[in-house]
Amino acid sequence: MSTSGLKAIAPVPKAADFLDIVLSKTQRKTPTVIHKNFKISRIRNFYMRKVKFTQDAFDEKLGAILEEFPIIDDLHPFLSSLLNVLYDKNHYKLALGQLRTARHLIDQVAKDYVRLLKFGDSLYRCKQLKRAALGRMATIMRRQNEALEFLEEVRKHISRLPAIDPTARTLLICGYPNVGKSSFINKVTRADVDVQPYAFTTKSLFVGHLDHRYMRWQVIDTPGILDHPLEEMNNIEMQSITALAHLKACILYFMDLSEQCGYSVEAQCQLFHSIKPLFANKPCVLVINKVDVARLEDLAPERRALVDDIINSENVRHVQVSCYTDEGVMSLKGTACDALLEHRVDAKLKGNKVNAILNRLHVAQPKPRDEVVRAPFIPEVIKDRKKYDKEDPARRRLERDIELEEGGAGVYNINLKKNYMLADEDWKNDIMPEIMDGKNIADFIDLDILEKLDALEREEEKLQADGFYDSESDMFDSDDEREAAEAKVSREKKLVSQNTKKAMKNRAVLPRTAGLRTLSELTTEMTKAGLDPSRIQERAEILAKVQGAKRKRQREEEAAEMDVDEAMSGDEDGADGEGEWMDVDGDEAPKLKRAKGNSGTVIAKDARHPRSNRQLAGMRDEAQASKAVKLRNLGQRERNRQARAGESDRAIKTKMPKHLFAGKRKMGKTDRR
Repeated sequence: MSTSGLKAIAPVPKAADFLDIVLSKTQRKTPTVIHKNFKISRIRNFYMRKVKFTQDAFDEKLGAILEEFPIIDDLHPFLSSLLNVLYDKNHYKLALGQLRTARHLIDQVAKDYVRLLKFGDSLYRCKQLKRAALGRMATIMRRQNEALEFLEEVRKHISRLPAIDPTARTLLICGYPNVGKSSFINKVTRADVDVQPYAFTTKSLFVGHLDHRYMRWQVIDTPGILDHPLEEMNNIEMQSITALAHLKACILYFMDLSEQCGYSVEAQCQLFHSIKPLFANKPCVLVINKVDVARLEDLAPERRALVDDIINSENVRHVQVSCYTDEGVMSLKGTACDALLEHRVDAKLKGNKVNAILNRLHVAQPKPRDEVVRAPFIPEVIKDRKKYDKEDPARRRLERDIELEEGGAGVYNINLKKNYMLADEDWKNDIMPEIMDGKNIADFIDLDILEKLDALEREEEKLQADGFYDSESDMFDSDDEREAAEAKVSREKKLVSQNTKKAMKNRAVLPRTAGLRTLSELTTEMTKAGLDPSRIQERAEILAKVQGAKRKRQREEEAAEMDVDEAMSGDEDGADGEGEWMDVDGDEAPKLKRAKGNSGTVIAKDARHPRSNRQLAGMRDEAQASKAVKLRNLGQRERNRQARAGESDRAIKTKMPKHLFAGKRKMGKTDRR
């Protein structure tokens, strides 16, 4: 795992913000209306739900924090040591442990108060238990304020750390302050590390990347190290020591022989020997920097002996560079990368994995079967072939020579048929027939194609003259066109229907008789206007008689059909029923008068009734039916008492009770939570 995987940690809120988030979520996600007239079981469930939801919200938020922050013991040794140097491992573990304990305590509080709420005997007592439960949870979280703030600072610092991968190919730069480490990383990578002429400009680890031999390498610039005991080093120097101890990298130890860094050559050599145990089993390159000022050859013999002692050490190479003039910078990069590659290959060969792979490989090596010398065979044609000479007039002509003779590029057109191998050389330039589906198209050419085309054109002209194509709207070339036309017509009809509905919707609704007038009103108005209404009156009377006779005939037919149906229904009525529908001479048919109800609807005089009472369907007898009606009325009594329309009626008649929203509030009454 690299440090880039630690940057996705969500922000950690403070204790007050934590409480606001959880309690506001509880208020939004749970019911908020309860009445004292509800059943006590419903009141208990209402407040138990709030307590459980609050506990789940605390558990979710605290669990997310505990999961996102890494466990130091499970990390790579480099990352574990780096976090210990930066944040103090004990303090970090203590903060996470406090949050884990707080989560457990909140679960216990919720469990205890849910048990108490099961025995609450009133709304007031249940509400007080809920308030006590949420208050204890809030108190527990307020005590974790320092742990939350510490974890938030750790998260912010982790997000600013460079993305260091402990398993990648790494070049690690170390040395005294101000010896040119940051200048080198700026030269070979695209990193932008601040470079200043004073010590400890670099106070943390910086990472750059470069490509060498088609592979990606990371270069780490460490803060400067001073030569004093490990216990006296500060956090800045300990970052360098952590990287040197735990990263499998090529170590680049920078030295400044000009002593412009402020430290003598003897001190720099002494520092190398002090931290040399950290270089064990790692390739090391001694980088002599600032050679534009002082070279290795310019040193005094005593100092030269100290540097040569380091150069002659095991697994140590040396390169002289100048980051100011770029001398030897690329050579140093190649030397360091090659040294690390060789070291990695040697380490793999020394490991046990290589033997396991070599056991499965077999390299075949050919062995001579006898003493006979078998020379390679070269055809005589190849041996006798003359070497191509451009100046030889008898040389073989190339396609290039032919192109130059026939006009050069852009004019010459190569003949691809001249190398065809055919039975007759004269066939090469023949026109090649076109082939489709394995058949020669020329074999299917119709010699009478022109006459057939003329006949087809004459037929089309005749159809056009007869008007066959006049109704083009009804002719479709395919089913898709016909379906598209039908869809278009249906869309137009739908638009017309929608427009009609809109127009009808905006019209004022009037009764049917609002605009009607009687015949007497019409004649009176026309007489007042000086017009003669006699002809209109006569025509209206004739139409009224015709309509009346028509309606009378329809009523008689309907009555006759009803009488026939009643007669065919069986012998239930006997002779009485037969006498009702039989015609009697001398009796006039009674006049049928329409009866109307309170709403104005017409009530049939002799309406047909259903043969069975549907209210008794499924009942054994009328006694059972009456008992079912009594039980139904009894079940509706509670809803009627509460003035509810039905079981689903949740209407609250008084939205804002006066005793809650009137009068002056006293101190401490504004917090409804």
